Amino acid sequence: MTQELGVDAIIRLRIRTLRQARGWSLEALATRAGLTISTLSRIETGNRRIAVDQLLALARALETTLDELTAPEDAGEIIIRPQPVAVPGMTTWLLSDAKALNGVSVTKIRFDPREVKQEPELRVHPGKEWFTVLLGEIKLRLGDRVFHIPAGQAAQFETMTPHSIQAHGGSAEILSIMDPAGRRAHSDDGLES
Repeated sequence: MTQELGVDAIIRLRIRTLRQARGWSLEALATRAGLTISTLSRIETGNRRIAVDQLLALARALETTLDELTAPEDAGEIIIRPQPVAVPGMTTWLLSDAKALNGVSVTKIRFDPREVKQEPELRVHPGKEWFTVLLGEIKLRLGDRVFHIPAGQAAQFETMTPHSIQAHGGSAEILSIMDPAGRRAHSDDGLES
């Protein structure tokens, strides 16, 4: 049986945890927020109700927003169960959801060169992409330049540079992270669901 924390308890825990993560004493945070040490201590322990003006002062002092400090506990799925999406020569698994941090997408991609008979076309789209090679070797074309990236290494590039990614010398797998613009461009291709 799991115990769920109420919103009030979550806010108090966030205040204490953020304070401790910064290495601040009760006194240090109280001074920054314009509160007494006693008031802050009672807020953190649940012995005092938190007023809205105190929340705002604490959020500013902790360098966060009121929304982040008071957001309800995420009730979304913790375990992601990605479904494979296959196109000739490539299978993708989207490992993040639409609410991912800053809208980035994390995707595992397996390239199978046996199913592709020609060099992929160079393409451009807004955004940035980063990937690390999990298995095999990747051939990354950026304009006229060609890079061979073996397992254990990574690459990052601006996607407005004409580019293509493919396996070299057999099957390969990568873990790719794209910013929101890159995610939209690849979603239009049907590579992400």
